[in-house]
Amino acid sequence: MIHQSTGKKNNLILLIITFLFLNTINFKYESLIFSNIKEIKVIGLENHLNSSIQNKLNYLKDNHIFSINKKKLTQSLNQFNYIENFKVYKLYPNNILLSIKQTTFLGSTLKNNKKYLVGSNAKLIDYDLFPQYMDLPLIYGNFKPEDFILLKKQIKNSPIDFYNIKNFFFFPSQRWDIQNKKNIIIKLPNQNIDDALITAKKIINNNNFKSNTIDLRIKNQIILSNE
Repeated sequence: MIHQSTGKKNNLILLIITFLFLNTINFKYESLIFSNIKEIKVIGLENHLNSSIQNKLNYLKDNHIFSINKKKLTQSLNQFNYIENFKVYKLYPNNILLSIKQTTFLGSTLKNNKKYLVGSNAKLIDYDLFPQYMDLPLIYGNFKPEDFILLKKQIKNSPIDFYNIKNFFFFPSQRWDIQNKKNIIIKLPNQNIDDALITAKKIINNNNFKSNTIDLRIKNQIILSNE
């Protein structure tokens, strides 16, 4: 009985040693195969923009593929205001693929005499990077991109066609005017914008409507005029 017990104990020790030995070999093998990142490829944008981002991320080549700092990577990509979101794919053994989605450009504006595009990501983008977007609606006033994104959502949920608007005007009183492509101006209130947009659409659709300005700033009051 003692002899059998000793044999089992020796077998157990042998199994443990074998397990540790194989795992050590496996660890060394993975360390050799999955080494530092050799190539970073960026897709989803125009070639020159992909290259610009790729150059910015060259620092990753000093990192092991399993030790990418996601926070640092996000901070690096946040410098490119035209990015809506991104996905990172690890292509083993040592390559990285970054898939970029470009933000949607909703309008253009001037800030300190410089032209910018307003993205659906609520960021301002240098117009010089995307000069082909010259037909977007113009946004006037000292607005925050977040405020414009909110207005855009309200319009999209209303009967008013967002893509039929050519100008937006933001005022210090924190309210908006919008002007469509027929030069009809809708003066919106600070609150209850959803109701005001519905009312404006009904007025515009009325065959007797001949004015170019619909003033809905005061609750329960409609002023039609030609300005």
